[in-house]
Amino acid sequence: MKKIVAILAAGTAFGAVAMPAAAEDFSGPRVEAIVGYDVSQAGSDADNDLNDMDDQDIDGLLYGVGIGYDYDMGNVVLGIEGEYTDSTAKTEYSDGMDYEGFGLGRVDTGRDLYIGARVGAKVAPDLLAYVKGGYTNAKFNVLASDGESELKQDINADGWRAGAGLEYALSDNTFTKIEYRYSNYSEAEFENGDLPDSDRFDIDTDRHQVVASVGMRF
Repeated sequence: MKKIVAILAAGTAFGAVAMPAAAEDFSGPRVEAIVGYDVSQAGSDADNDLNDMDDQDIDGLLYGVGIGYDYDMGNVVLGIEGEYTDSTAKTEYSDGMDYEGFGLGRVDTGRDLYIGARVGAKVAPDLLAYVKGGYTNAKFNVLASDGESELKQDINADGWRAGAGLEYALSDNTFTKIEYRYSNYSEAEFENGDLPDSDRFDIDTDRHQVVASVGMRF
């Protein structure tokens, strides 16, 4: 009997060592808090290399929330997702009279909406590498002045986003992510409050973001 018990114990210990770690299940709805670094800049068509005093980019802290739903197919994970974020990025003054920023005036970034999809592959039992893409709509708040009067105007810009990141499962229902994404805005309109919005016009604005997230899966 002692020999049988010893054999069973040895077999159990060997099985515990030999058994690979079970892959984490990335399925289900999720919600997350987002924070990171945000840079908006004039695109290649709008870049002004002739005027060093013209602010060509603005940067700041990005913050917001995201939601999504993932379907774990084994080694591959498919998902849909959405975000609401804001940013502290804004132009600065080179002196008391000089408004800078894309040749428009003082520019503050406003809220940013995103909806898209992602596809990922499990590179470890609890680690997912993924790429993403979708639609983004952002606001830029503009304050222009001719020295005597000021004009406050919001620009509503449409574009696309692409990115890549890593998601690590902290437990069965918590996770953390790190991600880089690039956005390009090519069309916009002025919002006029109670009046009809302006006709749409072409723009060229790039946006780079490096963000981290902490979230829960249900």
